[in-house]
This record gives sequence, structure tokens and C-alpha cells, in this order.
Amino acid sequence: MSAPSPALPPNGGGREQGLPPNGGDLPEGGGDLAALGAIPRDDDGPVFAAPWQATAFAVAVRLSQAGWFTWAEWASTLAEEIAAAQRAGDPDLGDTYYEHWVRALERLCAEKGLAGASEAHQRKEEWRAAYLRTPHGQPVELGPPAP
Repeated sequence: MSAPSPALPPNGGGREQGLPPNGGDLPEGGGDLAALGAIPRDDDGPVFAAPWQATAFAVAVRLSQAGWFTWAEWASTLAEEIAAAQRAGDPDLGDTYYEHWVRALERLCAEKGLAGASEAHQRKEEWRAAYLRTPHGQPVELGPPAP
């Protein structure tokens, strides 16, 4: 049996689709990306080497906008994850940047009760299995979480 969906974040208040109002210090439209330092970008904004990187970026922005964490909290957690990776030997060439985003997202989701480590691991495996069974060029379809 899967865990129930998390309640609205602490800053609560329902809006259409059950989403709470803006979470605080992240402005509508994405926040202050300059606070994130050397994010890969071009003249038009953030750039991504793979679709999963854009997804990680969008999830972080949306969870902050929804009030699950502040943008300052996100930037701090991301910085801690990057520093931990550097201490572990990551040469910090930019190619692992969004891997740090994913680790920061996993950490904040666990800390905020959105998803625990075992639930996140199970969902990763479900995505992996869905990806492996999907023919090249077709959209990956993931069903509901396994019970």
C-alpha cells in the first residue's frame, strides 16, 4: 500500500486545483535564478543537456512556488549537495550539476514528508522499468505507483 498524498504545505490555503498560493520568496515566473550561481544557461535562460534535467529544474521551481520550501532553502540545500559532492571528489566540471539538483530534491522531499527514501527508490525503479520497456522514440508511460 502506498503512502497517502501529502497534505498542503504549511503556508496552505487552497487555490484552483488544490494548489496553495506562492510559497514566499520565489516570485511567480521562476524566482531569482542568479541566486543559483553557475547554472548552465545561454542568452535565453537555463539550458539542459537532457530532458530529465529540465524536469528536475521545473519540479524544484514548482515545489517552491507551491510553498513546500522557500527559494532560499532550495538554494542552500543545493549548495550543500554540491559541496558534499566536491568533498567526495566531484571535479565540478558542470556535467553533474543537475544530478545535484535531483539529490537536493530528494532530500527536501524527504525532509518535508513529500516522499521518503524507500518511496523515492521504488518510484525510480518504476521509471527505470518503464523506460526500458518503451520502444525508442515513443513516450515513456508510467502507471500509478505500485501498492
